Amino acid sequence: MSPNPSDSAAETESPQRQTPDALLLHGFWYRALPGDRVGRLAMEKAQLLGLPLVIGRDGNGKAFALRDSCPHRGIPLSDGQFDGKQVECCYHGWKFDCHSGQCVEIPSLTEEQGKKLRVDRIYAGSHACEEHDGFVWVFMPEPGPVGTGFTRAAEPTEPAPRVPTFSDKYKTAYLVADLACNIDHGIIGLMDPAHGPFVHQAWWWRQRHSIHEKQKNFEPIPNGFRMAAHAPSSNSAPYRLLRMYADADSITTTIDFVLPNRRVETIRAGRYWFSTLTTVTPITRERCRIDVVAAWNLFRWVPFAPEMLKFVFAKFVKQDQETMEKQAEGLKHNPHLMLIDDADRPAKWYFQLKNEYLESRRTGAEMRHPMGGPVTLKWRS
Repeated sequence: MSPNPSDSAAETESPQRQTPDALLLHGFWYRALPGDRVGRLAMEKAQLLGLPLVIGRDGNGKAFALRDSCPHRGIPLSDGQFDGKQVECCYHGWKFDCHSGQCVEIPSLTEEQGKKLRVDRIYAGSHACEEHDGFVWVFMPEPGPVGTGFTRAAEPTEPAPRVPTFSDKYKTAYLVADLACNIDHGIIGLMDPAHGPFVHQAWWWRQRHSIHEKQKNFEPIPNGFRMAAHAPSSNSAPYRLLRMYADADSITTTIDFVLPNRRVETIRAGRYWFSTLTTVTPITRERCRIDVVAAWNLFRWVPFAPEMLKFVFAKFVKQDQETMEKQAEGLKHNPHLMLIDDADRPAKWYFQLKNEYLESRRTGAEMRHPMGGPVTLKWRS
């Protein structure tokens, strides 16, 4: 691959032709569901990368994640019983440790049969699991060969991502919304810099007539790229309000995109800050979900600040949902799609990063980065 995307023959290729079946990336952490949806001693169904999961919380309040399928006959474990330590299948009563997935009991075995069959070598599929920032995160390793059983869960090489924070005291809020599109369309919509004036119009945000030329500097980072620190959009009312509130000489915004699905935005204004960690979570090959967690240390004294922020987020996400629904209708007819410079260059980098990651997993070679160095992009929005 050429280090300069503009030299590539893929310059006008569509997302469908670059990744024809929206390949899902394993070997990463993904948000499974909000933590407040899982009560103590409870189990909830979830789905990631097309795989059914059961998310639960043990007697000590710690979250766990198992494949939602008994290794005996495939009955969903979420339909069984849970005592705070072990999950019992509703079909034949097999019991599994909720964290390791290791089988601890098969009621139908006689004493003699129990000596021959090593029950402790049987596992329901389990996944590394962490909970913070209001979400249960699950690590999705590379799948094993077809037809093989489960063993102990693969250990991730790094902890689950967290929303950036820059002070001891801060507030948080989260929002989730389903998107009627595959992971690729969800992600390139997330990083698209040109749709704002047309999709996200509001009197308190920006108007269509405020479109003007912008120039931003980008640089490569591990598994992704960064829009370097810059002044926020001058045609955005909330940023002007923030400048007055913080009484800061300047406000800077930094935006990172990191595989497989993470967008991290940090806004700094003197001692005040606001950050978001947004992910597009692949549920199936044709459906995804947008999850947003925000953290901030400004306006902490304002009553109902989290509720007001959720209202703003919900309006933005609702507009994106409606746009994705309209796009899904058009995509039913498999139209030819285009990516253009410069506004769509981040989308091209995403596809190239994804392809390079998959190639490195296939060959075992070090992943090559598609960006040869810093790049300046220009567009109007």
